[in-house]
Amino acid sequence: MEKRYNSYVDHFRSKYGDRLQKLVLDAGFTCPNRDGTVGTGGCTYCDNAAFHPGYSTPDKPLFRQIEEGIEFHRVRYPRTSRYLAYFQAFSNTYASLDRLKELYSQALAHPAVEGIVVGTRPDCVDAAKLDYLAWLQDQGKVVAVEYGIESCYDKTLLRINRGHDFACARKAVEMTAARGLETCAHFILGLPGETPQMLLEQCAAINSLPLTSVKFHQLQIIKGTAMEKEYAECPEDFWRPGLDEYLELIVDILERLRPDLCIDRIAGEVPPRFVRETPWGLVRNFQILKMLDARLEDRDTRQGRLFK
Repeated sequence: MEKRYNSYVDHFRSKYGDRLQKLVLDAGFTCPNRDGTVGTGGCTYCDNAAFHPGYSTPDKPLFRQIEEGIEFHRVRYPRTSRYLAYFQAFSNTYASLDRLKELYSQALAHPAVEGIVVGTRPDCVDAAKLDYLAWLQDQGKVVAVEYGIESCYDKTLLRINRGHDFACARKAVEMTAARGLETCAHFILGLPGETPQMLLEQCAAINSLPLTSVKFHQLQIIKGTAMEKEYAECPEDFWRPGLDEYLELIVDILERLRPDLCIDRIAGEVPPRFVRETPWGLVRNFQILKMLDARLEDRDTRQGRLFK
């Protein structure tokens, strides 16, 4: 069945000829929103341990993390032999350029690694760092940069203690895309104070960014975070959809996104031990994608149908 949205997996296969599996790495970075440079305490929703696998811990050398990551993924993808080193934990450009070169080179030295994916914040890049990433790409490496933007609304970014505004995110995305790098942005759906209508209206801002791809995550309230306390005090400020309602919103969003924008993710997974409730049950992402395909088919619609 033909996809009714522009899948990032298909984009990568078309561009590079095969599946490239990400290996999540923790290189021991921190975040300017934690160490006092921008703020302290981090974003109100964040517990980084909830978002990466057990093999990825900063006490292990990168080479070992890569080896264990390959074994981890070999069970699910036994025919995969090409990998990307995914620097995911915290802000992976938040260091000197010399330190970044050292860490990225360690990962790229592994014979099975063909490139890197760098997850970071918009306020942690500059021209010199992006020039280096572009140079790596010119040397034949696969390079992608993922920015946590989370919301297009400055009021929301302030409320979640994000530490930057949307103008900062726009500048970083434009600088990255101008160098020909694959550029991705993350958005969280269901942040406090945001309504489904606001989430549809922010599609115009997303479309205006020169992004290669986008990731959407439903808000998951992690134990011990500031947001868990905020939710307990003001649950009426949070849109908490069931899976069916969430999928309807995703379809509505896809209809409004420009057709060339690749969809990398539509929902996130967090191990049950990090949350007090799993309102969707233990449904996996691949199951949600199948549900999305069916929902698009039922509504006889596709990505970009309402894009102007």
